[in-house]
Amino acid sequence: MRLEDSLELSISNLSNRGLRSWLTVLGIAIGIAAVVAILSIGAGMEASLSSRLSGFGTDVVTVTPGYSGSSQQGFRFGGGGGAVKSGNLTEVDEAFLRPVMGVKYVEGRVSGRRDVIYVDERITASVTGVNPQIWRYTTTAELAAGRYLSPGDTFVVVVGDRIATKVFKRPLTLGRQLRIGNQTFTVVGILKPSTTSSDDNAIFTPRDAARKVMTEVGQREYSSIVVKTTPDANVSRISEELEKRLLITHHVTPDKKDFTVNSMQATAARLTDIMQSTTIFLGAIAAVSLLVGGIGIANTMYMSVLERTRQIGILKALGTTNREVMRLYLIESGLMGLVGGILGASLGAMISSLIPRLGVSVMGMGGGSMTTVITPKLIVLSLIFSVIVGMFSGVYPAKMAADLQPVEALRYE
Repeated sequence: MRLEDSLELSISNLSNRGLRSWLTVLGIAIGIAAVVAILSIGAGMEASLSSRLSGFGTDVVTVTPGYSGSSQQGFRFGGGGGAVKSGNLTEVDEAFLRPVMGVKYVEGRVSGRRDVIYVDERITASVTGVNPQIWRYTTTAELAAGRYLSPGDTFVVVVGDRIATKVFKRPLTLGRQLRIGNQTFTVVGILKPSTTSSDDNAIFTPRDAARKVMTEVGQREYSSIVVKTTPDANVSRISEELEKRLLITHHVTPDKKDFTVNSMQATAARLTDIMQSTTIFLGAIAAVSLLVGGIGIANTMYMSVLERTRQIGILKALGTTNREVMRLYLIESGLMGLVGGILGASLGAMISSLIPRLGVSVMGMGGGSMTTVITPKLIVLSLIFSVIVGMFSGVYPAKMAADLQPVEALRYE
């Protein structure tokens, strides 16, 4: 029996079974739809995550005082970890980090939350004291109006978009005055909306002015040190070198360090790994429904063997070999898997395209709507997988049909 004849006969047999074939195909379609939808959502979340993290600057390394044994374990679930060690960062640390090869800028910052008064309204906001000479190069925030901080500035501020437009009843504009602590500051710049909510909700001022309202931070101490690397630098290597130097200035060993060195590049890698693992896990759960669909195909093909026993006997009496009979049944089961895969991939793609339109947010990350990514590779792999599931499910019924003896098959009623 030629391959073309086997294909034609398989299609004819599937058509004759009508509703039973379509119900079996539906089982595969639902499984494939679930897998395609979940994997496309996972890919979209990963893309959204990468886009948002790029707003922080992957060429920036941040040093903060204090260290927790669990802080470097990559967002471990359930808490736990080593003891928290307190520490501080000083001007000595800042100076000692500048000579590291690949470092372009080093900026110590002073930050904290303070009451901010505008006209007759009071809010609590994050206030960050920065180095006016360097800040414009270490920040990823862009100006919407006004200017960045300049050397020689004293009691002036640049405010985030949300501070300027949403938290006060009357929007902040350039030249307006804010009262922070016992000092009055003039607004000289307003930032554009950012992918990082920390910038949108922050007020930036020169470091010396910030120290006037944040007396809990020592005159030679910093709340954090921001290090910007050169474009072609190896951020991981630089992070290691920074840590080695800080161990020297703090006179501590690695197991007793009282600071944390963290790069956005490393954070992005850890979050991406978590996202990929979660997507694979959810995809595996969705694939369980494919198992149900595969059992449906096996059941349909098994019943087909019983119903077509005489037909098989006739084919064998006419010279059809066991291999050709087995191929006939594998083609039938593979066709059911293929049709189910096409329907499932189409349904999964439809579900994925509807999700962004429903405005589902991405796990609280800035309130942005979720995006989904459907690639040709995902569609092709889902079709291949559905065909494999179909053919695998038909192996036993196909072997059962091939093993039938012609005489016994012809006598079957």
